[in-house]
Formats: sequence, C-alpha cells, structure tokens
Amino acid sequence: MLARIVAMRDRIRPSERKMADYVLARPGEVISLSMAEAADRVGVSEPTVARFCTALGCSGFREFKIKLAQDIAGGMPFLHQDAHHGNEASSVAAKVFERTIAALVQARNTLSPEAVERAADLLAKARRIEFYGSGNSGTVAQDIQRKFFRLGIPTVAYSDAHVYFVSALSLGPGDAVVVVSSSGRTRDILDSARNALSVGADVVALTRSGSPLAQLVSVSLQVDVADDFDIHSPMTSRISHLVLGDILSIAVALRKGDALQERLERHKHTLDTHPLAE
Repeated sequence: MLARIVAMRDRIRPSERKMADYVLARPGEVISLSMAEAADRVGVSEPTVARFCTALGCSGFREFKIKLAQDIAGGMPFLHQDAHHGNEASSVAAKVFERTIAALVQARNTLSPEAVERAADLLAKARRIEFYGSGNSGTVAQDIQRKFFRLGIPTVAYSDAHVYFVSALSLGPGDAVVVVSSSGRTRDILDSARNALSVGADVVALTRSGSPLAQLVSVSLQVDVADDFDIHSPMTSRISHLVLGDILSIAVALRKGDALQERLERHKHTLDTHPLAE
C-alpha cells in the first residue's frame, strides 16, 4: 500500500496529494484515526479522503486502513525521503538499503507464481533465447543472459535498439525473447517484441503492470516499485529485475534435470582446477 501511494502520488489531485504525504509521513498514526479525524489533521474534506482511498483501489477508508495496517504489521520497511545533499554517508547507506529492501518485499508480494511457471516453461523448451534492454535495462538483460548461457541454451544479449529490432525478425517458432523494461513504454522495445511475436517466437517481459509491453507479450513478470528517477535514488526496479532473472534461471535449470546438473558440475570442476594467471 505504501509503495502504491508513492507510485500514484504525482497522478492524483493536489488535495489528495496532501493526504498521501500525511500517510507516508505517519502511517502508524493514520490507522488509529477515523475518516473525520484524518480529514481534520490533513486539512482536507472527508470526500477528498474517500477519493484518495478509491484511487488506491480500496472500497473506503476502513479497507484502506486494514491494508495499511497489514503493511506495517508485516514489517515492510519503507523510506519516504531519499538521500539529500548534506546527508552523512552512513545515513545514505541506511536509506539506500531500506529503499531497496522495501522494493524487493513489494516485488515478492505482487509477483504472480503462475506467470513465473509459464515463463520458466517457455524458456526451458526454447531452442534459442535472446535478451533485450536499453540503458539500465540493457545492463540487466546482459546480466540475466550470463546466467542462462551456462544452461546449454544458445543465448545472446543486445542493448542496441537497431540490432535487437532486426535480430527479433531472424527468430522463429521455438525461440524466445526476454525483454527488460522498467516503464514498459519504450518504443524500440515494443517494436522488437512485436517483431519477435510476428515470426512465432515467444516473448517474456520483465516490466511494469498495465504497461503496453505487459499487455503485448506472451508472459509478463510484473514489478511495480516506486522509482522516481532522481539522480540520488537507487534504481529499485533494476534490483527487482535482477532478482527475477535469478528466479527464471534457477527455475529453468531445475526443469533441465540431472543432465544439466552434471554439466554444471563439470564446469565448476574445470574452473576450480584452472590455474590463475600470476
């Protein structure tokens, strides 16, 4: 609930934004208030409080308080204010850790197990897997590809939009693409996903729920975290996507069975006995 408030804060009315800021600053206090008391302390009307709750997908203030209390009772760490000029390094470290942990908890709580199963099934049977992403998402795509290439599946990662736009057209039925996009609205990524689908390849997306990309692909693993893209803020969606990559690679490895396990053990033995350059 707290992460959802941050994500939608800039899209609601100014009066409702006052309510959002009050909740984010004092979540423990809000759950003990009536709607009238909350409206009075924030300085807004009761209909504004009701609209705020509706915007969050709640039927009313009572349901909103229940969900907010569940966040707090579950120990979900939350940080409203990011690092600022003048913060000590120790303070910055604490804020970055807290923000990242909160994002991972949010991702875990909203991730669809059924979507993970479908994605793992598609990737486990793929003849070839290509990984696409731009900017920070391109770095994530490359990291995930490095996990998959050891599984005995031909893989490649592209972060150049022109290259993956064309490469997607060279695929076919039985191939798969994993696209990484925090916004799910990047035009080059959307066009490349369409290209892959048009030739019969399956497309798995790591992206935001409700985005054009999530609605386009074969399977979408959705992560909704509060990235504000401030230069001092950690890119929490990037961390969440890296963890999703770990989940997929392990799930696919388990589907490959004993043959893959023997292969990985040979790799490990070779690396352990390979002399390091001095």
